[in-house]
Amino acid sequence: MGNTTGQLFRVTTFGESHGPAIGCVIDGCPPGIAIAAEEFAADLERRATGRTRHTSARRESDAVEILSGVYEGRSTGTPLALLVRNTDARSKDYERIARQFRPGHADYTYWQKYGIRDPRGGGRSSARETTMRVAAAVVAKKWLAERHDVRIRGHLAQIGGIVPAAHDWAAVEDNPFFWPDAAQVAELETYMDALRKSGDSVGARVTVVADGVPPGWGEPVYGKLDAELAAAMMSINAVKGVEIGDGFASVAQRGTVHRDGMAPDGFLSNHAGGILGGISTGQQLVVSVAFKPTSSLRLPGPGLDLDGNAVEVVTTGRHDPCVGIRATPICEAMLALVLMDQALRHRAQCGDVGEVAPRIAAAAPGGDHGHG
Repeated sequence: MGNTTGQLFRVTTFGESHGPAIGCVIDGCPPGIAIAAEEFAADLERRATGRTRHTSARRESDAVEILSGVYEGRSTGTPLALLVRNTDARSKDYERIARQFRPGHADYTYWQKYGIRDPRGGGRSSARETTMRVAAAVVAKKWLAERHDVRIRGHLAQIGGIVPAAHDWAAVEDNPFFWPDAAQVAELETYMDALRKSGDSVGARVTVVADGVPPGWGEPVYGKLDAELAAAMMSINAVKGVEIGDGFASVAQRGTVHRDGMAPDGFLSNHAGGILGGISTGQQLVVSVAFKPTSSLRLPGPGLDLDGNAVEVVTTGRHDPCVGIRATPICEAMLALVLMDQALRHRAQCGDVGEVAPRIAAAAPGGDHGHG
């Protein structure tokens, strides 16, 4: 019913924003992976709210409980169940709008689909659910790194009209925006402070990349790697667009520019973002994700109540002025989950094929395609 992703590495999440807990079950987790509860802390901290003034003030402990699937510190191959208790929910913030449909939210569509909805913090439609995607991806990232030397990372590539003037991976984890240009952080602080004071919100773009992905992952028609990446990213709250490689910029390019030439010493560029025909090329995978502005605003907006009457909706409580600020770990997580599933599927069908010559080297990072 739309709560599970993956075919062989299957992740099912459950829980609501203001329920007692959220969690996930990972079925198909390979046995023998060393897993400890403390390993989840770093990525969950990166995703969490309440750590800076630029995100929602909700502050959850996000402590992971491993309920099953691990014995003496290693995965057993049986379902791996993870649980995170909700400890800082404030349901009273939503009492006033419990009978209203907030514009730009899933309130109306959930009501139409189910005939009932949990209005507390958006219930199941809340970004709180993504906590468990990030937790599941900790396992996927670890396996991908250990077995294939795959490295996944991301950064914020745009807030409103502001784009990085430079790109330095070393700067990304040293500021609250996952921003790759340290010289612009003060500008972003000022911009976000003014935005928060105004009561409005703004959209953002996140770029995530994977290095070390071998050629051959993905399916030829249904289950294409880029198609599954697009679906995975679009499943994240507030996402309205996904690009692979140059994406929509390809519209204005000539074929002589966009095609990624090959030479004996490697690819000459990576406009395709590391995928051709739905299958990985061995180059860097590049995915960009567009997030809409936050819809929960204290500025009044037109909406309807459950009786169909026009109302003025004002959303109080704790909300992000830009959801994209903490979306980098979530996009990384979805990239990892798709790659983990595709790696297991490739191993199942084509594991005996082995390495096929010639093996073309990836384009130099930061070259013709500037996401290195």
